Amino acid sequence: MAAAMVTAAVRQSPTIDEPVYAAAALSYQREHDLRLNPEHPPLGKLVIAAGVAFAHPRMDAGFAGTQEDAGRRLLYGSGNDAQRVLLAARLPVIVLTLLFGLVVFAFASGLAGRTGGLVALALYAFSPDVVAHGSLATLDVPAAGFLLTSAWLLWRARKRPLLWLPPAGAALGAAVATKMTMLAALPVLAALAAWSATRPSGPEPREGRRASRRALAVRGAGAAAGVLVVAVAVVWASYLAVDPRLRWTAPPGVPDLGGARGLAAGLMPFPRPFRDGMRIQFGFEGSTWTGFLFGRTYRGSLWYYLPAALLVKTPLGALALWAAGIAAMAARRFRPAAPYVLLPPAVLLVAAMAGSRDLGVRYVIVVPMFLPVAAACAVALPWRGAVRWRWAAAALLLFAVVSSLRTFPSYLPYSNEAFGGPSKTHLRLHDSNADWGQDLGRLADRLRARYPREKVWLAYKGSGVPSYYGIDASDPFGAPPGQVRGLLVVSDSWIAKADPRLIALLRTSEPIDDVGHTITIYRRT
Repeated sequence: MAAAMVTAAVRQSPTIDEPVYAAAALSYQREHDLRLNPEHPPLGKLVIAAGVAFAHPRMDAGFAGTQEDAGRRLLYGSGNDAQRVLLAARLPVIVLTLLFGLVVFAFASGLAGRTGGLVALALYAFSPDVVAHGSLATLDVPAAGFLLTSAWLLWRARKRPLLWLPPAGAALGAAVATKMTMLAALPVLAALAAWSATRPSGPEPREGRRASRRALAVRGAGAAAGVLVVAVAVVWASYLAVDPRLRWTAPPGVPDLGGARGLAAGLMPFPRPFRDGMRIQFGFEGSTWTGFLFGRTYRGSLWYYLPAALLVKTPLGALALWAAGIAAMAARRFRPAAPYVLLPPAVLLVAAMAGSRDLGVRYVIVVPMFLPVAAACAVALPWRGAVRWRWAAAALLLFAVVSSLRTFPSYLPYSNEAFGGPSKTHLRLHDSNADWGQDLGRLADRLRARYPREKVWLAYKGSGVPSYYGIDASDPFGAPPGQVRGLLVVSDSWIAKADPRLIALLRTSEPIDDVGHTITIYRRT
């Protein structure tokens, strides 16, 4: 897994979000200024900053442009080696992703033994989505991993609450301090904390049951409150780590929300920058986005988009083992663990399905991080025909591993064999599911090797700067269609957007090459 992630991190140009996070990380570290990227809490970007610091990049102090401009300036406008800065930003996330694999192994081993732990770890380590997003300087995997860690610690707290509840609260706070979508899991994990603290230790005498129930209720409420207090403290600490004086002026464009959303943002016990970030996120949710699913471009959102995308982007062997694991958790042996393993990803999946942004499975990366733990339980069930089933499970696991290896090193555009593999993903999904702007460097290499001195017209969707990679290209939308002759190079996400100007050009173009399953090269004569 480490080899796959480092290889991807070295080869890929910046995805759309990464320059923003890297610039915000550097601003937090050097200027103690929270204004860049206020829609996300700072902890994940502080993790990224730990890597960026080692690259010693130059950056203009007090840069006054947008966060996108700041990211572009950091990578391409300040004399820095863009790929070196990117790799430095990505390495801490890679390390975290590997550590979360150890959490998966420990969680699954505690439930299903060492063999089950190894099965879970293999499913996690060869998950194309986890490898893809774990190798980027983004927030999705860190947030989901902290939530996974919290669920595991809450499970351990069933036997020793005083020892494990505080670190569970800290891990939950770290998840919320990394990405605001984790707020949906707060009530669930608070309830699990209460449940862990109130497990009856043995039969009570009849006359003591009423008092015992009262004491358990008080203990459970105290455990839930304690975990939430620790989580809130971690969120505050992440902001204070950036600016101990917590200076804050709301940036332009923060929506003035009314109704339930405005009330929720106002009442949250978090710093004002966090609450303003919530308002920005609510504003995003109120916008209408363009989606793409199974060849159809649409405006708005589809409730079934994320389940469908997971079906496409998960290895078939892993899907089968996940389903078997969910069923296995209904068995008496594993039933107590089911809420800890299944409820957090289920709640976040439902919350994301209700959202307005159909942009990628990264919004529910918790699913391929939690469900390997469930799959371990399926392997450990002692039932009739178990030996035969374990051979079948081994075959499914091998199928998942081979499917993942076949997409190396291009993990972002992965899709399973039932949907045609990575080369067909762009026909069914777009954005961070396939083409997130990551192949600009590979495109430059391809043009130099196969198409030297040819006229290039480029429709690129991403954060990279083509000229930095040596690509001399013109804008096909800035010239009459009759003048667009030579190579027409198009990001597949542009094709998914169904821009009428591009469609007119593609009708009279011949596809001749493909770069990383994300960029298509056409010939126009």
